[in-house]
Amino acid sequence: MPLNNTLSFAKDNGMKLHYVSREIYRTKYDAIFQEHLKDKFGEFYIIPEGGTNSLAIKGVREFGESLIKTSYDYLCCPVGTGGTLSGLIEACGGQGMIIGFPVLKGGEFLIQEIQNNLTSQTSGYKNWKLETDYHFGGYGRVTKELLAFIDQFKIKQGILLDPIYTGKMMAGIFDMIDKQKFPKGSVILAIHTGGLQGWGGIK
Repeated sequence: MPLNNTLSFAKDNGMKLHYVSREIYRTKYDAIFQEHLKDKFGEFYIIPEGGTNSLAIKGVREFGESLIKTSYDYLCCPVGTGGTLSGLIEACGGQGMIIGFPVLKGGEFLIQEIQNNLTSQTSGYKNWKLETDYHFGGYGRVTKELLAFIDQFKIKQGILLDPIYTGKMMAGIFDMIDKQKFPKGSVILAIHTGGLQGWGGIK
């Protein structure tokens, strides 16, 4: 079965791939399916699609706490399922404005998802928002304009962005700067979340 670049990278690093149909995949949380996995592989841990769960948010929170000593007005990151943004909200303790850039079309539903992720201590924070106009057609989709922006960013800044997540975020930030949505002199900290192997499916 042909593999995309991400799965090829995982396999090359020793991951064993177990194929299931779409129909079976929909039952991944059913007891019968999980018992089948246990019989085949022994004890296992299910990582949710998109990677968001309480442990993931805890990990991002620990990373985000290292940013507290950094002086910034706006903290930006791309958003898939909302786990990274949730962890950053919890870590920053109300400092600055945190902006998420959903890569899914119609990403407004993530507002409630992120709110649900927050603890009782952090659920009242109001210093975050989503900018949902920079999905460039939706998850996994790109446009000529987005690719041109990423190419120019690499030439001018020497930093390669991925076309699925960070490229869309950075294009959004630059567009918002052009539209003067940030006060003059604002310090903007953008999180590069990786994903460069995604280029294999684009070029």
